[in-house]
Amino acid sequence: MTDRAVEDLLRAEAPQVLAALLRRYDDFAAAEDAVQDALIAAATQWPREGVPDYPRGWLIQVANRRMLDTLRSELARRRREEHHPIEEPPPVPDRDDTLVLLFLCCHPALKPSAAIALTLRAVGGLTTAEIAGAYLIPEATMAQRISRAKLKIKESGVPFRLPTPAERSARLAAVLHVLYLIFNEGYTSSTGPDLRRSDLSTEAIRLTRGLHALLPADPEVAGLLALMLLTDARRDARTGPAGELIPLTEQDRSRWDQSQIAEGVALVTAALPRGPVGPYQVQAAINAVHDEAPTAEETDWPQLLALYGVLRGMTDNPMVALNHAVAFAMVHGAAAALDLLTTLAADKRIAHHHRLHAVRAHLLEMAGRKEAAAEEYRKAANHTASVPEQRYLTLRAARILSG
Repeated sequence: MTDRAVEDLLRAEAPQVLAALLRRYDDFAAAEDAVQDALIAAATQWPREGVPDYPRGWLIQVANRRMLDTLRSELARRRREEHHPIEEPPPVPDRDDTLVLLFLCCHPALKPSAAIALTLRAVGGLTTAEIAGAYLIPEATMAQRISRAKLKIKESGVPFRLPTPAERSARLAAVLHVLYLIFNEGYTSSTGPDLRRSDLSTEAIRLTRGLHALLPADPEVAGLLALMLLTDARRDARTGPAGELIPLTEQDRSRWDQSQIAEGVALVTAALPRGPVGPYQVQAAINAVHDEAPTAEETDWPQLLALYGVLRGMTDNPMVALNHAVAFAMVHGAAAALDLLTTLAADKRIAHHHRLHAVRAHLLEMAGRKEAAAEEYRKAANHTASVPEQRYLTLRAARILSG
């Protein structure tokens, strides 16, 4: 098995192993540390010695030994050790506990930002640096937030089980936001040499399908699943042979996954009349407009502008305002849209984000201001840690000046 295949297997098994230890020991921080030790051991041994017949059982046994080593070394935990015989590791679960873990991480004792960060770490497998990048805050700040979240869950004494319907309702918004962020990090990786991390986006879709099966009548759950499917349908057309980024307007639409588009359109079409309409349904509708356009030139920009207007009324997310500016430019012209970016530039959440520079460059290019556009493309390249995005933006700047 290749190193990448081992990595994919470990990512899929990690939440299950963590869930098994949480059921037994009820200590989030210590259990996650033990699981990380087991994953490191597997990543070292499996490529060399081969994957065991029962990977999950192997990981649980190793993680359990690490956990018991920790328990033995702490005098205050000796009483707890007596309740969990050291000769018996937790049983290998015959079910998928990921949704249980997902709802546990979104515990009501946690602030939404902390719940989301913890879930991205424990369920999504993102590093602390990746989560910090998604939140646009320093890595050290995010590490402290995650540590505090683990401690609060431990102190709460909440059992490891699916929440009751009332508990589920209270945590659902945070769960949906977590799944959304995991998908986004997989669809467009914030760092590294690859544009996407398909393992993350695929896992986010799988988890959202499970949540939709659990809550089939919830329109926002259906909307989020539709949004993911409609976005992911374009995945194969987003990169060229060398992994280079291909923007939406230049993609070969024959490579889009029509079955995913049909499923996504059906989901959002059924969800919208049920109400209340939420941001995930609106974003799904926006992506449906893009996916159903036969060509980039036939995109219904007035409809997109109207949808972004609705979405802006639901959230103050600066990225939504940025996308609204693009739609505004396609309907009313680049010059008018550039004025909208002036206000956004004063928003600290996005003022130094590469997307703001990239959109400004695009609008300047539309307005025929080549020198200024090239400068903004170069600024955008300097503000992203994604190698494919850096290359695309740098090349775009060079092409403008040479054209």
